[in-house]
Amino acid sequence: MTRSDRLESESFGGRSLRSIVDGATSGGQSTPRRVLLKLSGEAFGGGRVGIDVDVVQRVAKEIVQAVKTGVQVAIVVGGGNFFRGAELSQAGIERSRGDYMGMLGTVMNCLALQDFLEQAGQATRVQTAITMGQVAEPYIPLKAIRHLEKGRVVIFGAGAGLPYFSTDTVSIQRALEIHCSEVLMGKNGVDGVYTSDPRKDPSARMFTRLSYQRALVDNLAVMDASALSMARDNAMPIRVFGLEGTGNVTGALQGKELGTLVMNGQDTAR
Repeated sequence: MTRSDRLESESFGGRSLRSIVDGATSGGQSTPRRVLLKLSGEAFGGGRVGIDVDVVQRVAKEIVQAVKTGVQVAIVVGGGNFFRGAELSQAGIERSRGDYMGMLGTVMNCLALQDFLEQAGQATRVQTAITMGQVAEPYIPLKAIRHLEKGRVVIFGAGAGLPYFSTDTVSIQRALEIHCSEVLMGKNGVDGVYTSDPRKDPSARMFTRLSYQRALVDNLAVMDASALSMARDNAMPIRVFGLEGTGNVTGALQGKELGTLVMNGQDTAR
C-alpha cells in the first residue's frame, strides 16, 4: 500500500490521516476561496443607459449570501451602461478622453453596488485606480487583500486608470495581483460560451470546458483578446456564466460548476 493509499484509508479519532496531514501542513486552517467577479456595465443597466436598481439589488444580495459562507469576493465593474470610450471616439470625442469618461462611469456603478451591499449588512470597500479621496480608497493591492481577509467585499473601479485598457484586462490583472483562484464573468443573455451563436444556430453547443487557445483562435465571446492572453500566460481560470438565473451569482462564487470554464486543457461541449 502506498503512502497516499494509507492516508486515505486509515483514520484516527474519527478523522482520516489525509485530513490530519492536510490540516498540519496548512497550519490547521483551510485556505478560504478567493475569487474575482467581473460584472459588465450592461448588466447594471439592464440593457439601458443608467442603473437598473432591481438587478443591482438582486446581485448584491446573492454576493452577500456567498460571503456569509466564507468566500472572499473582489469585484471589477464595467461602465458600458454610461460610457464606452471606443464608442465615444467614433462619435468624435478623443479616444483617451472618452476612456476616462468610461472610467468615471465604472465608479458610479461601484458606488451603487456598494450601497446595496451595505444595505444588506455587508461591509464593502471601493478602491479606484484614479484618486477620488472623498468616495473611495486608492487601489492598494495589499490593503485590498487585508479587506478580503477581514470578510469585506472589495470593488475595483476606474479600470486601470489608463486609456486603452479594458475592464476585462483589469479583471485579470487585479485577480493575479490579489491572488484569486478564479475569475468569474457574469454575462447577460447567455449561460456560457457556445460553439456558435445559439440565437442564430440551433445546433450550437455550449462548452463546459474551453481552452484559452480555442477561445482566441475562434474569437469566441469570452473577453477581449488582450485579457484572454494575459489569463492564458498566467494560467488564470475563467468561468463564464449567466447572471439571470436566480442563485447563479451565489453558486458561481461558491464554486458551483456553472456555464463554461476556460483554462488549459481539452475542449468539451454538450
